[in-house]
Amino acid sequence: MSKSGPFGYFREVKQEAQKVTWPSRKETIASTIAVFIMVIMASLFLYLSDQVLAYLVSLILGIGSKF
Repeated sequence: MSKSGPFGYFREVKQEAQKVTWPSRKETIASTIAVFIMVIMASLFLYLSDQVLAYLVSLILGIGSKF
């Protein structure tokens, strides 16, 4: 904490928060959409990888035909 006590600490926090360059609404929406797209792509990749590996394991072990 700051040497000026808790009130000085919160005053410094407020000053630092005012120095932050916050993204615009447009930048925030674009970043959010990019994150959603990457999450969907990663989910599809993991799902397909899981299905392929499950199929290969079932073939190797000969424990039935799931597909």
